[in-house]
Formats: sequence, C-alpha cells, structure tokens
Amino acid sequence: MTSTSPSEGAVLWAPSADRVAASRLADYQRWLQAHRGLELSAYEKYWQWSVDELDTFWRTVWDFFDVQADGSPEPVLGTRQMPGAKWFPNARLNYAEHVFRNATGDRPAIVARDETGVREVSWRTLEDQVGALAATLRSLGIQAGDRVAAYLPNHPETVVAFLACASIGAIWSSCATDMGPSVVLDRLKQIEPRLLLASDSYRYNGKTHDREAVVTELLRELPGVQHVVHVPGPLAASRPVTWRDRLPWQDAIARPAALRCERLPFDHPLWIVYSSGTTGLPKAMVHGHGGIVLTHLKTMAFQHDVRPGDRMMFLGSTGWIVWNLQVGALLVGATVVLYDGNPAWPDTQALWRFVDQQGVTLLGCGAAYLINCMKEGLRPREFARFDQLRAINSTGSPLPIEAYLWVYDAVKPDLWLASISGGTDIASGFVACAPSLPVTAGEIQCRELGVAAYAFNEAGQPVVDEVGELVVTQPMPSMPLFFWNDPEGRRYRESYFETFPGVWRHGDWIRFTERGTAVIYGRSDSTINRFGIRMGTAEIYRVVEELPEVRDSLVVDLEYLGRPSFLALFVVLQPGHALDDALKKKIFDRIRTKASARHVPDEAYAIAEVPRTLTGKKMEVPVRKLLLGAAPDKVASPDAMANPASLAFFVDLARELNPS
Repeated sequence: MTSTSPSEGAVLWAPSADRVAASRLADYQRWLQAHRGLELSAYEKYWQWSVDELDTFWRTVWDFFDVQADGSPEPVLGTRQMPGAKWFPNARLNYAEHVFRNATGDRPAIVARDETGVREVSWRTLEDQVGALAATLRSLGIQAGDRVAAYLPNHPETVVAFLACASIGAIWSSCATDMGPSVVLDRLKQIEPRLLLASDSYRYNGKTHDREAVVTELLRELPGVQHVVHVPGPLAASRPVTWRDRLPWQDAIARPAALRCERLPFDHPLWIVYSSGTTGLPKAMVHGHGGIVLTHLKTMAFQHDVRPGDRMMFLGSTGWIVWNLQVGALLVGATVVLYDGNPAWPDTQALWRFVDQQGVTLLGCGAAYLINCMKEGLRPREFARFDQLRAINSTGSPLPIEAYLWVYDAVKPDLWLASISGGTDIASGFVACAPSLPVTAGEIQCRELGVAAYAFNEAGQPVVDEVGELVVTQPMPSMPLFFWNDPEGRRYRESYFETFPGVWRHGDWIRFTERGTAVIYGRSDSTINRFGIRMGTAEIYRVVEELPEVRDSLVVDLEYLGRPSFLALFVVLQPGHALDDALKKKIFDRIRTKASARHVPDEAYAIAEVPRTLTGKKMEVPVRKLLLGAAPDKVASPDAMANPASLAFFVDLARELNPS
C-alpha cells in the first residue's frame, strides 16, 4: 500500500468501455432509446430525468422488466404526497412469482456455506420446496395478511420459508438467532405472528449455540403462535425438542405441491423489518410486494449490475436488511450465496477463500469488515485469484480512503469498489453505485435512479458542496407503507417528516459534489457541535483510524447542562501499543491538521472494543446518553448488542463523570 493517500475524489478505478457496454444499465439505456426515444450523455443526466419524470421512469422500469400483473400499470402514482403515496393502485402482482420466472432447472439458485460445510440448492429444488411449504402453510390455516415470523440462521431454509410466505401473501418477519429473547420479543410482540419458524441451535466461531430455551420463552410470550416449524440445528440430533405445536421441517416440505402464487394488490405487505434501536420498541416498518419488486429489480440490475447467472453474496445475518436485499438478486436470475458464521473462522482467510472458490461476482459486506482485514494486514490476492469477482459493495458506515487503497492493493486492482448507503427504512439505497461511473477516493458514486436525494441546509434549501441533512423530496416505491401498530401514522410522520414537512429526512449528514458523488458524515443525531461548528463523527473516524496504531474508535460530544462541552475519544489500539502521552499527542495533532482544530478531543481513552449493534453500527448515541448520566438499562439492551460486555467501561466512566 502506498504511504500517502490520494485526496478525496481522486479516481482510483474506471470501468472499461466493454464493461460499461455489457452492463444491465447499458441494456436499459439502449432500450430507452429504442422504445422511448431517450438518449442522454451521462449517468447524472439519466438520474435527473428519472426524478424530474418520476412516473415515466418507474413505468419504464415496469416495462423493461416486463412485470407480470393483473390489472393496469396506470396510473403509476395514484397519490403523490408524502407520506401516503399510492403506487400502481390498479395492479396486482406477487414477489415470489417474479423470482420463479428465472427458474432454470438444475442451475444453483442458492449456494450456502456455514461452519460445517457448503451445499447447493438448484432452482428446481427451491421451487419444489417453496411449493410444498406453501401448501403446508395453507393447510395450517395461514392466509394472506397473517404474520409469519422466523428465528433462523442464514440458511437456505430461511429463503424457502420467506418465498413460501410471499407466494400466499403471508407477511414475513425475521430475527437472527444471535438476538436475545428480549430483543426478539420487542419485535414480534408488536406484530402477533400466527406461525413461527425456529431453529434450536446454530454454529458461530467454531462453537455451537443452544437456542431451545430461547424459543420456549418466545412461545410462552407469543400466545398467538399456533404452529412452530422446527428447522433442525446442529444439536437437534442429540436431544429431543419439545416445543408446543411443533412441526418438523422435513414434514413441512414432505408432500409435493405445485407452487401457486397469489396476485395481490401492489401495496400488499411483503415483510415487516425493524429499526436497529438498542433500547425501547423498534419501528416495525412494512414494505409492499410491488414496491420491493420494482425497487429491487432496478437496484440489482441498474445500480449493482447483477446479471443472470451471477453469484451475489452479502455478508450479514437474517436480522439485517442486507439479507432481504441479497434475496432480491433472485429477481434478476442471479445465484444467491449465503454465508453463515464468522467470516474469520477458522482463520482470517476463510471468507476470501470461499469467495474465490465459489466464483462470487459481487461481494457485499460492512465497511468494518474491510477495515478489520486491512488492520490485520491481510493480502487476499496472495492466496486467491478472484477471477470472477467484479465488484465489492461496502455499507453500514463510511469507508475510509485507506480502506479503498487496501482493496485495490491487497484484493484486486481491476475491481468495482462501491461504497453504498441506504437503510432498513427503504430496503435499498439512497446513494450507491452505477456500472458506468469511476470509483473516486472516499466518495459514493451517485444517487440511485428514481431517488430524489438532496442535502438540505437548516432553512430547508438544497445545497451542493456543503454538508446538509440527507432528504428525499419525492416518493419512492419502497418507502414503508406504514409502521405496524401505528394506526394514526404519528410515529411514521415523526420519524421522517417533522423537520421538513412533506420531505423525507433520513437523519444522515451528507455532501453532494458538483459531479453527483456523495460523502456521508455520520448520523445527524450524533453530530459533534463544538463552538458553534458542526462536524459528523465519520470525519473524526477517517483521520483517527488511518493511524497504524489505531484499530477502531468512537467519539461522543458530551454537552452537560451548565458545563463546557466535553469531547471524548475512545480508541481500540493494535496489539503492542499503549495510549501514552506521545500517542495521544499524535492522534490529537492529526485531528487538528487533517480534520478540524475546533474538534480536537478534550480527552482520549483506550478501550478493549467499540460497542456495536447486532448489525455492526457504532453505538454513539447510547454511549453518549450513558455518559451524560442515563441509567445503563435505559440506554441499551444487551440482547441488541454484538458485544454487550463492551459497555462496562462506559458504565464505570459515567460514574466518574457524574459523581452523585
């Protein structure tokens, strides 16, 4: 790796003309010219057209992909205002039907790896199992509108169960098996499922984790569950599982039945997903069949260039929205590659070897994973060829320039490295990538087509080359239809529309450049406000984590009532380093010169690990509340954390900072 970093915006890679011409986006652009007489010179012009002519754009997506539906695709937008937009009100369709338009016999639909081995599921087998399970669900009385919940690992059975629910119009909701009972119940009690699919155990990091008692507790607290489909885990063969109303998985798929997909209203609920809040009730967000079909077709094909026969893998659990997005690759005829378990087990090379062996074409992961590999000094290209790997997507947090350089140096020089940002709220991206654009250091390539994303200043005016609030000014098909148990829509409006009425405010600081690229600066609710100057936490992380001595970091601004602001920096150091005065000075000097002299911390602390949510997000706001004096049990539930023991340091520090 080079010792000096390029400046933000420097071009690190650009696609060849042949690669651009072979992309699905180019297919669409040629189709637009042939069928609509539209030919524009650059991606940014297509984006502008897509938001200026919103109805026309989404109708062309419908026509390009030949969406199968009853009724009419007109009008495209029956009601335009936000919240409350009504898309394709006269059309009826089904998500699962569109998945199985791509079924091609014995070609793999799913390749699945867990810590015991690898297995493949062909398109034919997938359709057979979905048809059989859907028939069983119907025989158990499950029908359109019923909620079906899953407490399952990232295995093929989870995909089968989701598609079976979608085929009959049952509403899917998933929690990962590493979630504790209180977190799961905070979610599932809200939606009152009629049926639960659950595993009794799973493997992670070489260890077997028993979940039989957790599921027993879930069943005790969820009296509306009438049936439990038991997907056996590694412990199932060694002991009886005695859950009430239990139906073994093999029995649930034993009787062959042709797959029958019910065409449903465009806005019929497909799934319920949840905000990753660490305390209190998470938002239960409902997305519709039609909105997800159209959005995932567009996102998979035009933004990520996923092609029929590709192999797409996104590293994440069944409780993270990237799982839902990954399954959407089936809509465009790709093979979904599931990876269950620790990507660094049995060694730090494990995931990279698997990517190479399985011919993965697009790898998605959290930015933290790439940063950790960089800090470990891994050089995957020295033990893997990556002949098929075309793209890596990074999400969850901003990707520092050093990590961009590491990927091109240590993984593959000819690679489309795309930092993307979206969320559970929309099950896709606001700002992401396009196969015709270059990769520039520290920047996200573009806004997604059909997404009217802007940066607003405090006066609600769009700004360019200034940091502002990320907003969306026009409806998107995958915005939540509503929140479950929010009958008046109050919580929905408060979540997105209170700051700028009629405009979606997402809660991120963002800057758009004149070229249409974007830089995310962190969550606006964890902003550092020093001496009247605001700065996103990501700007601090960028410069601090570039230091070779620092593995990870967390920064919080403590604004005590009646006391001066206190900016605290917490660093996880590489082995063999100590946070002595010399290293503190080095860190503070770097922040002063590379970020802002106004945002030099008042103090720095060495910690063992940064508290993170189950989806890997740094817990800035909970730590801030804790250090300001909030009770630990009001700040974060251990079951909602990836590493609950990491809070102990902050509990002790809070006592020092807030003597009674």
